[in-house]
Amino acid sequence: MVGAEDMGVSVHTDERHIRELRILNAIAEELNSSPDVQQALERTLGLVADLLGLRTGWIWLIDNETGQFYNAAVRNLPPYLQAPVRMTGHYCTCIGEFNEGVLTPKNIDVVECSRLRPAVQRQATELTEGLASHASIPLYFQDKPLGILNVTGPSWRRLTDEELHLLSTIAYQVGIAIERARLAEETARLARSDERARLAREIHDTLAQGLTAIALHLEGALHNLTTEPERAQQRLERALQTTRESLEEARRSVLDLRAAPLAGKPLAAALRALSRSFTSETGIRVRVQAEGSRPLPLRVEAELYRVAQEALTNVHRHAAATEVEMALGFTRNGVRLSVRDNGRGFNLRTVAPDRQGLVGMRERARLLGGTLRVVSRRRAPSGTTIVASIPVSEDGR
Repeated sequence: MVGAEDMGVSVHTDERHIRELRILNAIAEELNSSPDVQQALERTLGLVADLLGLRTGWIWLIDNETGQFYNAAVRNLPPYLQAPVRMTGHYCTCIGEFNEGVLTPKNIDVVECSRLRPAVQRQATELTEGLASHASIPLYFQDKPLGILNVTGPSWRRLTDEELHLLSTIAYQVGIAIERARLAEETARLARSDERARLAREIHDTLAQGLTAIALHLEGALHNLTTEPERAQQRLERALQTTRESLEEARRSVLDLRAAPLAGKPLAAALRALSRSFTSETGIRVRVQAEGSRPLPLRVEAELYRVAQEALTNVHRHAAATEVEMALGFTRNGVRLSVRDNGRGFNLRTVAPDRQGLVGMRERARLLGGTLRVVSRRRAPSGTTIVASIPVSEDGR
């Protein structure tokens, strides 16, 4: 017979399993339904921490283009790790073990956090909040390494085999979501390559047609040069007009084709790549949100990309920020890019107009017929927001 105590243990075990299944289902739903992978990772990190009764975690991912690690998501970092300089993609113990093949899906490990070590050695509990080690769960898609999920808490305990198995299952789900997002970006990049090939053909056709027309006008002018000088002059004027039109069309097409900063990517994908590289180097996390989609002239995309670059440079140099939100939005009449940081802000009235890179950003917007607006607050909630608005017709011109 089964005793009351055994039944109590069984009920408790069943309740725990039900809770774990609910969390696994919530993680799967979040990863599969959210269009924003970064947001999905942050929520997944929270669910994993709740599952294990831990309050802190962060995720390192590998940037496919640079091979560098960047901090993709965080939850309740201790004060010592909130300084961006301590969360760059440079070497640390868990990244080292991951790169060396010591940390694998079948070898989930608890490691001392080398980033926290200086504060731990000083016994600066107010900065570490009692944290010293973390569980590191490697993220893979099949045999492809993607990154690391770290979770920890002040009252550290050894994880059970069942919990380690759950973490492996979660890591598998996360790996699929990350790879799916990468494939979506790659598909968009290939589509853009087709567009660039079309532009190259268009340049060739434009020049060929223009040169043919110019040759016909010049040939006609030569025939009429002595007998009908007025008619010859008309043909020469037409040839000159055709030359100007062909040059302008070719110049516009070449400007589109030379949108090199985007490296063949759509603007949203290029901004995400820029943010990953920036986060890896500075530790300042950037969230990129793109709402809607519509074709844009490549020269517009290139200039907006440069505006984003300059804005992030300003954040790193002047803002003392820990987070940046970048938003790309489309309207019937144009496109808008905003970059907002949570830094210390500055007084627009006392900053020289040629400082903070504002002149260059304003000039880029002006050349496209648009505007650049800057708002900055020094009081809480402090920070600076830069908004570039560019008019674009419905046909993408």
